[in-house]
Amino acid sequence: MTSPTQRVCFQLRVKPDMLDEYIRRHSPVWPEMLAEIAASGRRNYSLFLGDGGRLIGYYETDDDVAAQAYLAASEVATRWEAQMAPFFEGLEGRPDQAATPLTEVFNLHDQLAASGATTDTTESTH
Repeated sequence: MTSPTQRVCFQLRVKPDMLDEYIRRHSPVWPEMLAEIAASGRRNYSLFLGDGGRLIGYYETDDDVAAQAYLAASEVATRWEAQMAPFFEGLEGRPDQAATPLTEVFNLHDQLAASGATTDTTESTH
């Protein structure tokens, strides 16, 4: 039996005077870091930047504890996170280990599935 996909969303705050450099460092991320993220089991990973440096991250994984442990032990991720840490306000520790998780309160797919509704818009109503 496969475990259900875990959706993980987190929040950090980038220092406003470092926003341009933060964006530059992610355009693109080191190829070896991208490979480590994928190897950890994280997928569909996105970062969104809002006003005042508010950063929202989202990814999916089958086992977030294992993904975090993998990245915590990764030399590449350790180097990357050491370079990223100075960009954040009010953060103690590695950004990938200390980000504030957000609680999911709604998911369209889950609620449609629970109600027996379909998301297939190709069905005919004739």
